[in-house]
Amino acid sequence: MSDKQYNGTPDRLRSPERLSLMEIARVVALSLEDKKIHNMLDVGTGTAVFAEAFSRLGLDVSGVDSNPELLEIARSYLPISDFQLACADELPYPDKNFDLVFLGHVLHETIDPISVLTEAKRVARERIAILEWPYCEEIQGPPLAHRLSPEKVALFAEQIGFSSFEHISLAHMDLYLFSP
Repeated sequence: MSDKQYNGTPDRLRSPERLSLMEIARVVALSLEDKKIHNMLDVGTGTAVFAEAFSRLGLDVSGVDSNPELLEIARSYLPISDFQLACADELPYPDKNFDLVFLGHVLHETIDPISVLTEAKRVARERIAILEWPYCEEIQGPPLAHRLSPEKVALFAEQIGFSSFEHISLAHMDLYLFSP
């Protein structure tokens, strides 16, 4: 309740967004692991919460989002980063590759997760990280019908031909790591 930006009801303190924010440092560390990551693309960057965390570690950060209002907020936080208006299934990087492509809460929002993962694989050199709500009823967030189970994400990874797939259950989120 001491949060200066808190204006809602006590239930808002337990929102999935707030709970995932508590795990930012862990998500970033697991996404980087032992890989040599110098630049990253934050797909569905929103207000650039994760992009900012990666930037603080010295990574060259780019981001895309389909919401122009959110992109303006992202640009105000990270004015030196490259933020572009784009959808996850059509990334505007024909010749640019990123060491890490980070998909935060994007996969369950798309109609065609296969095309989003295919596009992420096209621009990823080392790793793709996907952050999703757990596939269970008791956690707030999108309806269960919109969430992807670990088995479904693993099936997508196999269909697209990723060389490795790892699922990490965090306290309030699921993190999936792929290597192209």
